[in-house]
Amino acid sequence: MRVLRPYAAAAVGFATLVSLFAVCSLVAAICFAGVRASAAPPKPRSFGWPLTGIPAVVVPFNPPAQPWLPGQRGVDLASRAGAQVLAAGDGTVAFAGVVAGVGVVSVDHADGLRTTYEPVRAGVRRGQHVTVGMIIGVLEAGAPRCPAGVAACLHWGLRRGDVYLDPLLLLGYGPVRLLPLANI
Repeated sequence: MRVLRPYAAAAVGFATLVSLFAVCSLVAAICFAGVRASAAPPKPRSFGWPLTGIPAVVVPFNPPAQPWLPGQRGVDLASRAGAQVLAAGDGTVAFAGVVAGVGVVSVDHADGLRTTYEPVRAGVRRGQHVTVGMIIGVLEAGAPRCPAGVAACLHWGLRRGDVYLDPLLLLGYGPVRLLPLANI
């Protein structure tokens, strides 16, 4: 009667696993020969500030409780009259003209988003494709909500359908929400 020592059985099991691993590695090498790992998919162009640099937010987003009530449906950014206004993201110009004596440019983006810029002397036309950072107009003086001491303000708005959103969300800014440790 043949008696196997416990370590001999383990050695046979280990040898079998090593052989199996070698065979699987060989099969994988044959199947994937010539296939190279590709880089991560290209990141879509993100959104950026509609003015050069990082402007000060002089009037923050403060939406009304009801759609018909007064409120701040965007943010006002400090600048100067004559400053270049930039497309915050890739899209198509939905409107470029004057509304109630104020120059306005609206750009439609993916996912039903629309950004608006005022008071702006438009440098683009309706239907034109724009890319993030592209000059879409020039800031005009006369924004009524511009605080005293600020030369000019760009009102920058964001909507998805009929819902106004804080445009700073496009840049990764927004309200901070603390979560309980149990959810982490």
